Amino acid sequence: MKKTSKILWGAVLIAIGVIFSLNAFGITDIKVFFDGWWTLFIIVPCFIGIFTDREKTGNIIGLLIGLFLLLCCQNVLSFGMLWKLAIPAVIVIIGLKLILGGLFGDRAVKMISESRQNGDNSKIGCATFSGQDMNFDGEVFSGAELTAVFGGVECDLRTAIIKKDCAITASAIFGGIDIYVPDYVNVKINSNSIFGGVSGKNKRPPIQGGVTLYINATCIFGGIDIK
Repeated sequence: MKKTSKILWGAVLIAIGVIFSLNAFGITDIKVFFDGWWTLFIIVPCFIGIFTDREKTGNIIGLLIGLFLLLCCQNVLSFGMLWKLAIPAVIVIIGLKLILGGLFGDRAVKMISESRQNGDNSKIGCATFSGQDMNFDGEVFSGAELTAVFGGVECDLRTAIIKKDCAITASAIFGGIDIYVPDYVNVKINSNSIFGGVSGKNKRPPIQGGVTLYINATCIFGGIDIK
């Protein structure tokens, strides 16, 4: 993804340089500072993010907002029409994201429920306008529920004992969650993010025969980092 991002940004910069050069030599007369040119600072990053970022919902919403603003500046749409079209579009995208996440991403939730039925001790970490550190040094880890609201949670599993597949549900709302995972553990992530995202170890090659940590993540103006 990083390589793709560099290629796309490189192409954008080359295009800008070529346009300025052609205008300078009088070959073309492309108007760079057109009405609404500033919306490109919204449109271009969001467009590139759709192809390079794992979480695309925020980028899609940002792209739609940027395009609507550009059309308003070009007098194609009125700003009154902007609110009539943009807000319903954002609501529909968020609804689809939540539905698809509920249909295809409930593995972690099921494992948390099963662990409770089996009597396993699932840890709970919650930080609201504060911070919380959770260290499982030498402890048997069977799952956790982490919530950060205007705060931060750090969950360190690097020295924990993970004997079987387990799950973490993590919710970051205007906050952040860091989860440190041992190298011998596979990580599978399902996320529902709105102007937020999840990054981490799920991109590395799977470890044959290793246990798997399932992470069900929800980010709303927040972030979760798997380290």
